[in-house]
Amino acid sequence: MEHTETLIIEQLKLGNEDAWQYIYDHHYALLCHIANSYVKDQFVAETIVGDTIFHVWEIRETLEISVSIRSYLLRAVRNRCINYLNSEREKREIAFSALMPDEISDDKIILTDSHPLGMLLERELEEEIYKAIDKLPDECRRVFDKSRFEGKSYEEISQDLGISINTVKYHIKNALALLQKHLSKYLVTLFLFFFS
Repeated sequence: MEHTETLIIEQLKLGNEDAWQYIYDHHYALLCHIANSYVKDQFVAETIVGDTIFHVWEIRETLEISVSIRSYLLRAVRNRCINYLNSEREKREIAFSALMPDEISDDKIILTDSHPLGMLLERELEEEIYKAIDKLPDECRRVFDKSRFEGKSYEEISQDLGISINTVKYHIKNALALLQKHLSKYLVTLFLFFFS
């Protein structure tokens, strides 16, 4: 680490706001560019970078940096971006799972003869879900089927198909994105009917 950076970190630990401002001024733009390459959303990228740099100020008294400040911040931003993406993926999986026909229970939505439109929408959505699944690329569909319909974990799917766990995650993410795109117009109709 350069002597200048050592001095900046020492000043930061002493609570010198100018040292924190120096870090902000010299690294913010690059960090936003890097974050945006991960999350593909400028506002989210700026929020992640702002939170990361502010966190450095919050933990300044116990801060230990053995690499350059830029390397430290790049790693911190990258980790936060990955955490954000994982969180978003989990939200999409939960949202999609909640709409799978075999998981819609009577205590959540009552579908009887007195709700013929609801029954029609449910049947139509179910047909569209299966059509959309059939349109997935072969390996992507196999991974998705094993995850959603056979209830297998990522590790089990990885062993069954002879692919890495990261490849399994990629296919699940890809499947959910494609299904969400294909089914979005039907989901809006369903929400409007059941929740209006």
